[in-house]
Amino acid sequence: MQSYIDKGVAEGARLLLDGRGLRVAGAEAGYFLGPTLFDQVRTEHAIYREEIFGPVLCVLRAPNLAEAVRLINSHPLSNGAACFTADGATARAFARGVEVGMVGVNVPIPVPMAWHSFGGWKQSLFGDHHAYGDEALRFYTRYKSVMQRWPEGAGRGPEFTMPVN
Repeated sequence: MQSYIDKGVAEGARLLLDGRGLRVAGAEAGYFLGPTLFDQVRTEHAIYREEIFGPVLCVLRAPNLAEAVRLINSHPLSNGAACFTADGATARAFARGVEVGMVGVNVPIPVPMAWHSFGGWKQSLFGDHHAYGDEALRFYTRYKSVMQRWPEGAGRGPEFTMPVN
């Protein structure tokens, strides 16, 4: 993870909060990374192109909502995106327009509660199902749909015509 922070700095992103070198009392031998915030990130930066999990946030700026949505939707990874606004129409347009698995409005990437499915879209999804919620339950379940009709005279044996009554 620290190598991504190093790359971001080397590629010219502005490091506003550096989480490297975090020490936790009582766990000095552990490996920890504190919150890290980059601004002025560009689409050619590795910290933008690759999916970084951890306390690292990259801020990209767009001149308008349409360009922000285009920027998000053009990325091959689609875990989550957030919009901060006081305007309901902007929030609605953002939530409907972005092609991501998790959308935050006035909250950072919204990892949902366990009853919601979790995970991204596009190349951010690993496997056929999401990690938990209804999607995880479906992973362990085999659905069966049964439709029945019991017309009079069912004892006549099999019929191979579509009923039309």
